[in-house]
Amino acid sequence: MKIIKVIHGYPMRYNAGSEVYSQTICQGLARRGHEVHVFTREEDPFRYDGDIRHEQDASEPGVRLRLVNNPRHKDRYRVDVIDRRFAAMLDEIRPDIVHIGHLNHLSTSLVFEAKKRNIPIVFTLHDFWLMCPRGQFMQMDAEEGNLWAVCEKQENRTCASRCYSRYFSGDPKEETQDRYFWENWVKRRMNHIKDVADQVDLFISPSRYLKKRFTSCFSHLEEKTMYMDYGFDRTRLRNRSRNGHEPFTFGYIGTHIPSKGVNQLIEALGSVNGECQLRIWGRDRGEITQALKKIADQATHGTSKKVEWMHEYKNNDIVPDVFDHVDAIVVPSIWTENSPLVIHEAQQARIPVITADVGGMAEYVQHHVNGLLFAHRSPDSLASQMQRLRDAPFLAEKLGRRGYLYSDDGQIPDLDEHLEKLETLYKEFV
Repeated sequence: MKIIKVIHGYPMRYNAGSEVYSQTICQGLARRGHEVHVFTREEDPFRYDGDIRHEQDASEPGVRLRLVNNPRHKDRYRVDVIDRRFAAMLDEIRPDIVHIGHLNHLSTSLVFEAKKRNIPIVFTLHDFWLMCPRGQFMQMDAEEGNLWAVCEKQENRTCASRCYSRYFSGDPKEETQDRYFWENWVKRRMNHIKDVADQVDLFISPSRYLKKRFTSCFSHLEEKTMYMDYGFDRTRLRNRSRNGHEPFTFGYIGTHIPSKGVNQLIEALGSVNGECQLRIWGRDRGEITQALKKIADQATHGTSKKVEWMHEYKNNDIVPDVFDHVDAIVVPSIWTENSPLVIHEAQQARIPVITADVGGMAEYVQHHVNGLLFAHRSPDSLASQMQRLRDAPFLAEKLGRRGYLYSDDGQIPDLDEHLEKLETLYKEFV
């Protein structure tokens, strides 16, 4: 088949979960003989918006990338020049199917270009972006004492006052006018998204939690929304070899951004008694990373000495670069993640996971079975669970041995089986 994968970023340029998963299936599909093209973005302010560059995946040249430049309009939901570039790609490639991973920083109306040409669309949900303009149901401008407050549902007025107030003029006399403008903007965006969603032939949710939340918002789409967990190349997760001559070591893998809760993890570490350490992997994000280091410096005496800031790693090297150097993985996200890749990968390597008791995190980690859960957004609760593993390494080994909850042998879903399922789904619409 000819397949076009749409994703808002592609490794190593962008290296978060949805991007890594997209690369994994693109490489896998190409190796299985399919013609795979990727429509993705880059941000070069010295070139015009909509400029196109062509690349190949460095690890799998059969995956061909078409990068559309979008340095100035990434906060829009519709970008005409990106639609036109995508339309030209569709006419050139004439794909059998379009598989969308994310439209953020691209253009929501790409789907209409595919539908004009009667090309079926599969859409993998990775977060709440279709339901929430910011994607994570977290408020950017929260009330005093409630930084990054959680939204239980999308509401136009709340979106305007809590997430788009950064675009207000700042003049109190104009606040009502500004709020009305952005409330109307959000309303139009959400109405448009309903039209976008209606064009999709199949939604895939990698967690039951996300499927339930998505279909509660778009109830008319329930019949064309299915649950299917991610697939993984299990061969690259073999042969973990832990050095037994180090203090108990917690590991964090991910981006250095507020929604990931790294600051709360550092705070929790300061309350863990006894010898232990925390290794934090991820791309340096300048001032944000420096702010996290300052939190460690200002935390309880000695905390900064227990934190080691590690390099960014390639996902294929996660065992020798990461898992060989930790005794437990911590996923401290303050947003309600749906199916973190790192949880699955740690379980395949038989490493216990400490994570929050909400969403897909709690769906894939069961307390006292294959990891430990803490009260969401509570550094004190997180610290108590970290203390338990630090004091009882044998408990960490026991929890790690269980692995993935939804298989008898603890193995996570296999990539080839996952690709076979995708192929079957594609063929239903081709």
